[in-house]
Amino acid sequence: MAIRVALHHRTTYEYSKTINLGPQTVRLRPAPHCRTPVLSYSLKVEPKEHFCNWQQDPQGNYLARLVFNKPTTKFEVVVDLVTDMSSINPFDFFLEEYADYTPFVYEEWLQGELLPFMRLDPNITGPKFDAWVATVPKGKIGTIPFLIDLNQRLQSEIQYTVRLEPGVQSPEETMEKMLGSCRDTGWLLVNILRRLGFAARFASGYLVQLAADQKSLDGPSGPNAACAELHAWTEVHLPGAAWIGLNPHGARFGGE
Repeated sequence: MAIRVALHHRTTYEYSKTINLGPQTVRLRPAPHCRTPVLSYSLKVEPKEHFCNWQQDPQGNYLARLVFNKPTTKFEVVVDLVTDMSSINPFDFFLEEYADYTPFVYEEWLQGELLPFMRLDPNITGPKFDAWVATVPKGKIGTIPFLIDLNQRLQSEIQYTVRLEPGVQSPEETMEKMLGSCRDTGWLLVNILRRLGFAARFASGYLVQLAADQKSLDGPSGPNAACAELHAWTEVHLPGAAWIGLNPHGARFGGE
């Protein structure tokens, strides 16, 4: 049975004196390809006197571009949405036969489409990153078991921390520290997968965890109370399955 979840997100900036706000781009609307159905969505912005134009970037993500015509002492963005949290089997897909085992090469037409998600920036990697990637098993391995092991290995080796600093650590920095937030390990996995020949991209959104009605008898019961927090993860493109979510923070494939 599906559970409906209402999420309320408020971001507020208050200023010590009146200022003129420049154009703002807000990325706080679920992507149209989100697997969890979004039943309702609203965006409220203060100051109320503003212009809002909705756009879509090349990947189809919604962007709200805001333009303000009067000075203000406060800028606030409030998002309310309701989702249908129906359980999704993260392994409910079939791969193209040529992608059953890794390493594989994307078909030429698909490789052209995925090229932006296969590019590597040498300025963000280094010897620590290279040494770690060199330890990844080579040879013919089932693609899904390979990704499961890679995901679990990162979760066990990279210590999780909550970081309040802005930005994302480079893959080399995360490898040097062996420490990072969900956005750091998500970006690290993106670059590891690209180095290994996969198309991969960074994804962000919310992690919603609901408290169980009853305690589990044979494993962890999960959180004691329902909670939601900002989260980041990785998506890899698998022929036949398209974009599949990987969560190195929790060593899981993405579901609902």
